[in-house]
Amino acid sequence: MPPAFVTLLSMAVRSTPSSSSPSFSASSFSASSSSVPRPVGTVTRPVGTVTRGTTHQNRLRRMDRWIAAVHGPALRRSPDPVVVDLGYGAAPWTAVELLRRLRAAEPRTEVVGIEIDPARVAAAVPYEEDGLRFRHGGFEIPLPGSETRPRGVGTALPADRRPVLVRAANVLRQYEEGEVAAVWARLCARLAPDGLLVEGTCDEIGRRHVWVALGPEGPRTVTFATRLGSLGRPSDLAERLPKALIHRNVPGEPVHAFLRDFDRAWAAAAPYASFGARQRWVRAVRDLSADWPVGSDARRWRQGEVTVEWAALAPGGGR
Repeated sequence: MPPAFVTLLSMAVRSTPSSSSPSFSASSFSASSSSVPRPVGTVTRPVGTVTRGTTHQNRLRRMDRWIAAVHGPALRRSPDPVVVDLGYGAAPWTAVELLRRLRAAEPRTEVVGIEIDPARVAAAVPYEEDGLRFRHGGFEIPLPGSETRPRGVGTALPADRRPVLVRAANVLRQYEEGEVAAVWARLCARLAPDGLLVEGTCDEIGRRHVWVALGPEGPRTVTFATRLGSLGRPSDLAERLPKALIHRNVPGEPVHAFLRDFDRAWAAAAPYASFGARQRWVRAVRDLSADWPVGSDARRWRQGEVTVEWAALAPGGGR
């Protein structure tokens, strides 16, 4: 089991805030993840639970924009740039949009929308096009093989394809906090060696969004993204923290300390508001970076984003 998952698991055992959250032992977690990934065809029913399915057009634009900018090079390097939109919801808009945005970064990109509700899959199939397919499934991530490519196009694909990217937006909010580590481990085990899992939560129209980026080894970063014109203060994003962090926004936890310090930096940057919310945000992030491991790409700051190393915000660290 990757060290990052061992750390997350041990923190859940030590300090799970709710007695209703299930706990894991290291041995049981290793046993449950040792068979992952399972070859396609060996799972008789999808793994997971049906979500509410709420979705809107353009809702995931902030996440998609970040993925294209940060993970675009991995898509271009991959011999098989297949991407999964996991739990796309009651309508296929987010999968259709993901294909458009990622093909601007790598024209060979293929997107597979996966839903656990077969009725949603049936409703999405009429929207299939070149590079876009929909499949019934869950956390096991069943992917179509070479049989879905037109004859003579490309090379033969492996039976058990591994995605370069899995996007899971607004999927885990209905799960218990103690379930997150096992789901992350299962999804990351399905990634290609250069793959990325992006898991997070946003509001109904995509103005505020927070997500965790994970590689095959475990969680790497947390990104906060917002429409700056609608922001009162950075801690407004707390209500959109992903499941692994939302119950940790309490005194003594790193994510609480981070948002507290971000609010202070935002207040100190108030004089920059006369130049616009973007300049105020950039000044606040620059000041915040003196005490927190914030990504240094100012181009992302100007998009209303800030990315922080996962280790700085991981539950149970204290600050």
